[in-house]
Amino acid sequence: MMRAAVLVDFGAPLEIRTVRRPEPKAGQILVRLEACGLCHSDVHIWKGEVRPPVSPDPFVLGHEGVGRIEALGAGVTGWSVGDRAGVPWLHKTCLCCDECRDGEESFCQHQTAHGLNVPGALADYVVVDADFAVRLPGTVDAVQTAPVMCAGVTAYGAIRRARMLAGERLAVFGCGGLGLYAVQIAHRMGIEVVAIDRDPDKLSTARALGANETEIADGGLTERMSEPGRRVHAAINFAPTTRTWPAMLSAIRPRGRIVAAALVSEPVGLNQEWLTGTGVTITGTSVGTRKEMQELVALHAANPLTAPIEEISLEQVSDALIALEEGKAKGRFVIRL
Repeated sequence: MMRAAVLVDFGAPLEIRTVRRPEPKAGQILVRLEACGLCHSDVHIWKGEVRPPVSPDPFVLGHEGVGRIEALGAGVTGWSVGDRAGVPWLHKTCLCCDECRDGEESFCQHQTAHGLNVPGALADYVVVDADFAVRLPGTVDAVQTAPVMCAGVTAYGAIRRARMLAGERLAVFGCGGLGLYAVQIAHRMGIEVVAIDRDPDKLSTARALGANETEIADGGLTERMSEPGRRVHAAINFAPTTRTWPAMLSAIRPRGRIVAAALVSEPVGLNQEWLTGTGVTITGTSVGTRKEMQELVALHAANPLTAPIEEISLEQVSDALIALEEGKAKGRFVIRL
């Protein structure tokens, strides 16, 4: 048996229950968790804004897990009991669609995800597909590494999606957990970073982590970002709001790239005449690929990425979800298990 934070009713507090420990099937590994981060995607699922076709049983959220392998399913090679492993968003993809064959499996339309389609990592144990588990050095800190499994790789994947080169200017809209990872990663890649947020404290943190410039997201932001010499080669939106859109349009250079990384369901306005005249590329990003995860883990292991982290217990998960929903989180919530 094991403890798990179980979603019983959408929007209701998660229930800490004792449930049966899962057993790994062929091609799977069983991970005993040390830590699991909370993500805004968990909030969307908890509220019922994102729902699976069939709910997992038990319905356990969580896709930012770090732990050690407890058992191997039949046919698993390349892993050993005791190895450190990460539990990412992707549980498995079809491996045969165009997206999977092109190495862009995060866009697979047949993917299954931890904490959505299969039980996730807000528990003592979780089953992970051996081909999608993340190989981690034994030396990394579990609590600091947990958010890298989703927030970190989403930031890294967004920067790669923006096709950034050293010396170019990047506007990072939203300096929560994902945005602060993006600031650090871009800084290490030699990219000039403009960090943008409505919270002065988050901007101070962004500057300490490598941002070259900071901008407060107020009523004058759109005009300021359009000034000569201020425009950027790419803009990434990590803020879950449409209010960043006018400033992104004003900030982007001709032939620039706008990347949507936050889950924003409301539409935004787009003038196609402007689009044909500027050649701006507008695209989206979804977590990251296994290759991008490997690259990011190597970067993190050599020089750990940092983020403001509040360590909590499993019993505090529901309060943390509420804080995330209300925008009161100062950084990343991570459960130590």
